Amino acid sequence: MNVCRATEPEDVTIRVFYCRICHTDLHFVRNEFGFSVYPLVPGHDIVWIVLEAGSDAKEFKVGNKVGVGCLVGTCHTCEYCKQSLECLCSKMISTYNSTYSDGTMTYGGYSDKIVVHKRYVFRTTVYSPMKYYSHTVPAKHIGAVGLGGLGPVAVKFAKAFGLKVTVISTSPSKEREAIE
Repeated sequence: MNVCRATEPEDVTIRVFYCRICHTDLHFVRNEFGFSVYPLVPGHDIVWIVLEAGSDAKEFKVGNKVGVGCLVGTCHTCEYCKQSLECLCSKMISTYNSTYSDGTMTYGGYSDKIVVHKRYVFRTTVYSPMKYYSHTVPAKHIGAVGLGGLGPVAVKFAKAFGLKVTVISTSPSKEREAIE
């Protein structure tokens, strides 16, 4: 699917490279939460290549490999956004099954391309955000949610930095992997 809105100054337009299948995607496809909007294109654990960067998104260049999670936008002005708790923003725009402020639907990682506010686009490594948020100092605590794609890499970096690591997973089968 190749339907997305125009790139605004603080946006990054990206083309799909890889998208992991997540069980949440299946819940939405089956409307198990009761609020799926069709047509629905799921996928929120995404690795992309930058196609276009808005005039105020100069930190991204065409061809950069980037990742996107569950959000593509928020209000950026509420108390939650100011505290980097965007997932609690009442105007949160999800990667899919959501609507941009212009009324355009969001389509996730199984689409051809997507437009994302630069705040929710990340270089495809866990090292960069760990370094940016000063999670490289021994004795600090860090949590890794899941041991899927980047989770094991995050744990290895964290251990190398001497951090105290907590792995959060709903899969009992991952316990041994987390400990090792």
